[in-house]
Amino acid sequence: MPQYAILIYEAETPGGVADIPPEVMEANMSAGPKIAAMGAKIVHEQALEPVANARTIHKDGLVTDGPFLESKEVIAGFFVVETTDLDTAIAIGKLLPIMDGAVEVRPLLEM
Repeated sequence: MPQYAILIYEAETPGGVADIPPEVMEANMSAGPKIAAMGAKIVHEQALEPVANARTIHKDGLVTDGPFLESKEVIAGFFVVETTDLDTAIAIGKLLPIMDGAVEVRPLLEM
C-alpha cells in the first residue's frame, strides 16, 4: 500500500507544547482512531523539538544553528501513513487541527 508523509507546519511558539491549546492537543490525540476508521495505518508519528535545537549542514560542510529555510512556520511534527490513495491521505491531513500553519501531504517514493 502507498505511504504518505503528512508534515505539520506551525508558527513556532515560545512555550512549545505548553502553548498549544487543550482542544488542539485533544484533536491531535483523537486523530489515530479516525485514521484507522478510514482504513489507513499510521506507520510512524513524531513531534519535533523546538527549532532552536535544530542544526543545518550546508553543502560546503558548514554547520549552522536552526533551520535552513527562513519561514514563519516550522515543521512541528510528522506522520507517515499507509493508505490506498492520495485523496485518503489528504482527508487524513484535514483531520489535524492547525493553529497558525498548514499541513503538507507528500507521497513517499516507492523504492
